[in-house]
Order: sequence, then C-alpha cells, then structure tokens
Amino acid sequence: MSAALKWMPLVAALALAGCARDGYFDDRRVDYAEAEASAPLVLPDSRDTRRYRDAMPVPEAAGSFASQGDDFEAPPPRALGAGSGVEAGDVARREATGQRWLVVGAEPSAVWSELERFADERGLQVVSRDSSRGVLETDAGRLSVRPGLQPGASEVRCEQAGTPLEGCLRALERRFEARGATASASSLAVQRAPEERMRPLLEQRAGEWRLVIPFDLERTWAELSYQLEADFSVAERRELLEQDADGHRFLVDYLTLSERSEGLLGTLTSLGQASPQRIRLVLEASGPERTVLRAEPADERELSAEDRRELLERVAGLLG
Repeated sequence: MSAALKWMPLVAALALAGCARDGYFDDRRVDYAEAEASAPLVLPDSRDTRRYRDAMPVPEAAGSFASQGDDFEAPPPRALGAGSGVEAGDVARREATGQRWLVVGAEPSAVWSELERFADERGLQVVSRDSSRGVLETDAGRLSVRPGLQPGASEVRCEQAGTPLEGCLRALERRFEARGATASASSLAVQRAPEERMRPLLEQRAGEWRLVIPFDLERTWAELSYQLEADFSVAERRELLEQDADGHRFLVDYLTLSERSEGLLGTLTSLGQASPQRIRLVLEASGPERTVLRAEPADERELSAEDRRELLERVAGLLG
C-alpha cells in the first residue's frame, strides 16, 4: 500500500470533524437559540380565502397550563381526529334525557342561513325570528341553532313545546348530509372568523384536580358520551366500560401516567408490564351553564393528583 493511501482514513476523519461542532454530528441547538424572527408572510386582500387553510394545523392545548415543578413536562397535543367532533359540512346526532338534536360541522352563522332557507322551501309560516339568539319560530315548531361544544360546530334543534320533532330532525339531517356530499358544501365549510366561545378549564380545588366545563349538564353528558365511545376504545390502554345516564357517570379503564412511566421502566428492565386502572368519571351540575367533571378511583388503587390531572387533560381535549 502506498504512503498516500495509508493517510486517507486520517484525512477523511479530519474532514468529517471539521464539518461538526462537537464530534461527528452537528449540534444544531445553537442554531435555534440564535435564530431571529422574520416578518410574517402577508397575502393580498384580493385573494380567494376559500382556497387557503392551515396546511399543518396544530391542536390547541385544552384547559389551562399548570406547572408541576422543575420536572414537569408539557403533555403532547391531542392527535387531530382522535375523538374529534364532526368534520366541516358533516352532521351527527346527539341524545340525552329524551332530548334529541343535530351537531353540524359549521359555524352558527352559516347554519342559521340554512335554517331560513329550509323554512322557506318547506312553506313554513315564520311567526318570529331572532338571529342573535338563533331562534326561528314557525307555525309548525321552533328551529334553533347555537354554538356546539366543539370548535366550529353548531347544535340544531327542531322542537314543539320542548318536544323534539323527529320528522323535522330527519329532514334537516338529510339536508345537511346532502350539502356535505356535494360541491355546495363549501358554503358550510368555508373558513370563518371563529366565534367567541368558552373552553373547558382545568383547576385545582382543595388539592383535587377537576375540569370545569362551560356548558349545561345534559349537553356535556351527550357530547362526552359520544367522544368517549370514539376515543376510549383501545384495549389495555383506555376503554369505556359503562355509562350511567341517570347518574351522569362513566366507568373506564385507563392506563395512567404513572403506570405508563413504570411500564416503560419495566420494559427496559424486564420487570413487568403496566396495567390500566379502573376509574369513574363523574359529571355534576354547578350552575345553569356550568358542569364539573371529577375522576375517582373505582378499584383498590389510589389515584394520584398527577394522574387525575393528566386524565382530565385528555378529556378536556376531547371536548375541544
């Protein structure tokens, strides 16, 4: 072997080292620390806003931030679509204590226009209309719309003397389904300025974490039932076992934060496997438009404050 070839490995190593700050790989943490903000991109006002939307949307954090000390790690955002509400232009049913209504994937302002067209096409005589309250009184019953529990969704009711009109609900359901299945759905799915709405708030009272939901008990029960059925369906991690509509309680199996941490350690050291804990979620009315959700242990194990908080945070994400 020639002398030049003998020196080639050393030359290659020096070349690689010269391209790195610390060892063979570039530590880019300094790049982020020294990065400077640039002016945001501004699109012309003449653009067609229906053609623009978030390419990579990030879910908003549910509830409020609560520091847990120096070792606290922020939980990851809820995955988009996991236990989420209806998509833009879609429609779904909800039911609680004999009441039935529709949840439509559109802002109330867009749904209100559809209700007016629906009444006009059906030849209903409008007795009174109040767009600020979303109430349309007709000779055949009351049509109403109000913001749903999920962002960008609306609740639609068709009632007579407080009793749901099933035929009217079916007709409205078919109407919104038809619009969602055609190009005209763009009138419902078009991006609009988000309307003011309250969000679930995670708070600690007397050392116990609880979730305060700014909606009445029955609406909250119906929505949470729907969301838990969709999201708590993973064996050995989170499962909805029972629902008590009269007591407004749910029984779930949930792999708590502490169990997940111990399970990871057990996997690394071959010591064992984490197991879900049985927990009861209890809803209680705390005012006309205020519901409180608590998490209680339903087996012999204790439920730590940190595990309560983490579970309630997940539920808050389901409620938007």
